[in-house]
Amino acid sequence: MKHAKNLIVNILFYSAVLLFIVVLLLPFVWQFLTSIKPLNEISAMPAKWLPSAFNVQFYINIFTKHPFGNYLMNSAIVAVSATLISILIGASAAYALARLRFRFKKPLLMAILCISMFPTIATLSPIYLLLRSLKLLNTYQGLILPYIVFSLPMAIWLLTNFFSQLPKGFEEAASIDGATWADIFFRIMLPLIKPAVFSVGLLVFINCWNEYLYALSFVTDTRMRTVPVGIALLPSNYQLPWGDVSAASVVATVPLITLVLVFQKRIVAGLTTGGIKG
Repeated sequence: MKHAKNLIVNILFYSAVLLFIVVLLLPFVWQFLTSIKPLNEISAMPAKWLPSAFNVQFYINIFTKHPFGNYLMNSAIVAVSATLISILIGASAAYALARLRFRFKKPLLMAILCISMFPTIATLSPIYLLLRSLKLLNTYQGLILPYIVFSLPMAIWLLTNFFSQLPKGFEEAASIDGATWADIFFRIMLPLIKPAVFSVGLLVFINCWNEYLYALSFVTDTRMRTVPVGIALLPSNYQLPWGDVSAASVVATVPLITLVLVFQKRIVAGLTTGGIKG
């Protein structure tokens, strides 16, 4: 009786997990299938799941009729730069918050958390005016700086928790051996939370890669557009090229999937690091 009950529970659990995975993957699968369908089958009614022929014309279109290669390069430059700088500054600040004792530390952490909850639209106008006065509109710096500002709170908050889990014995032993604070941070503490750094870095990169509102508002030059803005502006006044949009969406998603697959072990290790005390 107990064995049968456990079997039913397992079946229900794995069925729920399978359903959850299907729901998550269904939009991406549909986009991919749409991107390889012949043009006349995209809007066919009733809808056809599988294409009758394999069509790569839409993938050719986004690189020949649209400067999608430039969009990918712009997104890569902005996202990678913002991620590296955010992680470097965020890790330094997180280490200080986790190890140093000073007044108002808890209110400061709460303020950092609150800043990360600010809606993007609420800060759009002042940041636009600031970038315009600094002549940074339509530049990489004009996107990298705002991305850093709004990536730092999340990076600091998450990395502070990881640093606080590390035992202080490492620092004490290194100090006795004559190591400086810079040596302790870069050679001992930072390598210890390397999986966590990868996890937080990936989250920051995904946020920067997918960001739309700032990229739309601060960049008007076609050559400087990022991937989300480029995809959103593919439709013209007279037609909506679903095939091109689907192909561009698939191409834009591939780098993120590749990063997750390549670093999946480090990501899992990073997600579990904060739960281990001592």
